[in-house]
Amino acid sequence: MTEQKYEVVVIGGGAAGLGGALTLARARRRVLVIDAGRPRNTPAAQVHVYLGREGTPPEVLLADGRREVEGYGGEVRSGEVVSAERRDAGGFRLALADGSAVTADRLLVTTGLVDELPDVPGLAERWGRDVLHCPYCHGWEVRDRTIGVLATSSIAVHQALLWRQWSKNVTLFANGVEGLAGNEELAARDVTVVGGRVTAVEAENDRLTGVRLEDGRVVACDALAVPPFMTARAGVLGGLGLEPVEQEMAGHVIGTYVAADPSGATAVPGVWVAGNVTGLADQVIGAAAAGVRAGAAINADLVAEETRRAVEARREGER
Repeated sequence: MTEQKYEVVVIGGGAAGLGGALTLARARRRVLVIDAGRPRNTPAAQVHVYLGREGTPPEVLLADGRREVEGYGGEVRSGEVVSAERRDAGGFRLALADGSAVTADRLLVTTGLVDELPDVPGLAERWGRDVLHCPYCHGWEVRDRTIGVLATSSIAVHQALLWRQWSKNVTLFANGVEGLAGNEELAARDVTVVGGRVTAVEAENDRLTGVRLEDGRVVACDALAVPPFMTARAGVLGGLGLEPVEQEMAGHVIGTYVAADPSGATAVPGVWVAGNVTGLADQVIGAAAAGVRAGAAINADLVAEETRRAVEARREGER
């Protein structure tokens, strides 16, 4: 099969990938987006804190983005990239799960991350609905309700105090983490600390009703905040020599990410990253902005290479 060649291939069709692709398509680049169809925010009903698109369902935002990219001549293809390698002739070759392959002069990787949840029965089934992570994404929707926070480390103090902004009824489930019960900051903000390990999440009529503890007690709550371990979806970069590194917060590892400079450029020339694969804290609007920034940097890099070649050709012609 003939391998199609593009100036830029974007791996990942979320907000970051489409933001980058739109920028590049408007710059008159031949760009392809390959999307495996596993956006991080699939469980969520709406996108929040996205100026001008507040409350838009995630699938609607992405569908609109695809149409915009295609409207400027960009291509969007469903598929999964299984490997990436540098070509001897320059650029990169990407192999897809369906057996096809494409080549590109530059890569923008926006594959996002995977939220790894604590192993508590019932937790994963309610993820993105009333088991939540980000208060800026979901806090308004559960304001003034009874909110639980599941501790996985001492960072839980910060998390509970943050959620306290949206409700006066916040309960921190210590879940085996030491030193939370006597915390002065939590006491000053009237955050209740409940000891004992959490053994299950209770629900009725498809709504969260409470948290079950190892002693059999069920503590009622309407929403439960859970900090996931955030793992960069970066397997495809291994063939190019890029491996994720650990992200720390207050001395605790909270996830992994692919290191890059502010434009998204990685240590491998020709490879950029954007969105949650490199910025664990990016919300949808931040991921889209990072994609735009990376797209502009890629175009500038291509312009610099084209200019260098043009200068060399001109000098050769003069000789």
